[in-house]
Amino acid sequence: MKMLTVSGPPSAGKTSVILRLCEELPNRKIAVVKFDCLTSFDQEQYAAAGIPVVVGYAGKLCPDHFFVTNVQEAFDWARRKGFDLLITESAGLCNRCSPHIRGVPAVCVIDNLAGLNTPRKLGPMLRLADVVAVTKGDIVSQAEREVFAYNIRQMNPRATLLRLNGITGQGAFLLAKIVERSREIDTLSGMQLRFTTPAAICAYCTGEKRIGMEYQIGMSKPMEFD
Repeated sequence: MKMLTVSGPPSAGKTSVILRLCEELPNRKIAVVKFDCLTSFDQEQYAAAGIPVVVGYAGKLCPDHFFVTNVQEAFDWARRKGFDLLITESAGLCNRCSPHIRGVPAVCVIDNLAGLNTPRKLGPMLRLADVVAVTKGDIVSQAEREVFAYNIRQMNPRATLLRLNGITGQGAFLLAKIVERSREIDTLSGMQLRFTTPAAICAYCTGEKRIGMEYQIGMSKPMEFD
């Protein structure tokens, strides 16, 4: 079975990119597993397109930890159901999340409306992606698109940069070709993430609400002030 990880900031157009990609892969039996934090309405779009989807909510857990502790089960579910392509979608809510796996094609979706310096803020989910899909480029000027692309290349010079229109599907054909060239895998067990998950665990991870050094048990990172 083939697999693809898709990440990016909220509202960057990840679901639209995946839907357009699926249209370019009509011979594939595709399933989507959506990893989110508190709520999602994307499953309605997948259902309307006839794409099976399972949604999981991290709740108060770190999205990275939620992803890595459930992705093997997601893979096993897709294989058991007879799918030949599993796409995982996750939002990089803290810009630190990086749900990319070595040996599995990784896509980071980012939109031109996010701000020219946004590529420099996204961390490993952009720096370690194989493909950076840039959306909403039709709304900004050519100069803005070029500066945005330059900042992406400064962060990840080796990635394939695709301009993809989530409404018309322009650019999805090239992404489909990348997916088709990827290798099949039998299991995720023993494979490695491309980057470590955020450090854990502190008192606030386990429900502490009180403020003060005496309550900050576990991992913490104090700032320095004059």
